[in-house]
Amino acid sequence: MIVTKTRTLVADYSKLPVRAGYAVKIDDKEIALFKVTNGKVYGIENRSPHPKGGVLTEGLVSGEYVFCPVYDWKISLSDGKVQAPDEGQVKTYQVEVEGDNVYIIS
Repeated sequence: MIVTKTRTLVADYSKLPVRAGYAVKIDDKEIALFKVTNGKVYGIENRSPHPKGGVLTEGLVSGEYVFCPVYDWKISLSDGKVQAPDEGQVKTYQVEVEGDNVYIIS
């Protein structure tokens, strides 16, 4: 079976804010992009995993983590896992940067 991946242009790298969220929508999925201080860009689901949710683009970024703006859960940008003592996970998306173009691979 051949799996075809879709590459969707979602942002200009030069316009992404550092240490702040940037929301994009692909079909019915809202994805939060985060450019961290080392220049790497991460893509994660833009909703915290706790029952009341929380828009992650509104959270604070520290290193390679974002803090949920509602419950202050610490979420890894690299694997989407909520850090202990809290539990949960958000979906992560593969991001590619080519020149000034930022793509989500799905």
